[in-house]
Amino acid sequence: MDAMSLQRKKIHPHKYSLWIAMGSITMMFIGFTSAYVVKRAQANWFTFDLPVIFWISTLVILASSVTIQMAVKQFRNRNMQRYKQLITLTAVLGVAFAVCQWIGFKQMNESGLRLNGPASVSFIYVIVGVHLLHVMGGVAALLIMFGRAFRTRVRTYSAVPIEVAATYWHFVDGLWIYLLIFLSIAR
Repeated sequence: MDAMSLQRKKIHPHKYSLWIAMGSITMMFIGFTSAYVVKRAQANWFTFDLPVIFWISTLVILASSVTIQMAVKQFRNRNMQRYKQLITLTAVLGVAFAVCQWIGFKQMNESGLRLNGPASVSFIYVIVGVHLLHVMGGVAALLIMFGRAFRTRVRTYSAVPIEVAATYWHFVDGLWIYLLIFLSIAR
């Protein structure tokens, strides 16, 4: 096997680090949902419907996954004008998702479902809140990509940063869908 073949099979260090981080995050949420299932078996478990805006936010984050994937494709094709439009749209959708989640928390609080209330309510705040923190990390990465896209001078055309951001964004998207389905079924 020649040196070029070996070089192609190596994973970029940033991508490797991302996969390690995503594995850790996955384990944390498996712990949260396992604790939820165990706690749910108690006799005084309180059930309630999730705010509708959580479902609307799902459509927003799904749309953002589509736009970031299209942005990656446009970056690889060196269509920088279209890339800028798509990364901007993705960042806007990411912020919109976070706003929807915040509104959902506000609606829960206004209807008497408070963080220090029943365990089922507290679990929702913690699980959705920790996911929201991870989304905000993704939004920060999107905003950095947005800033880089609009710099006047492009010094590098490495697709690694946008590929890493897109992989993470798809991860938080998939994680949210899992959590929403889990929290809807395991009430």
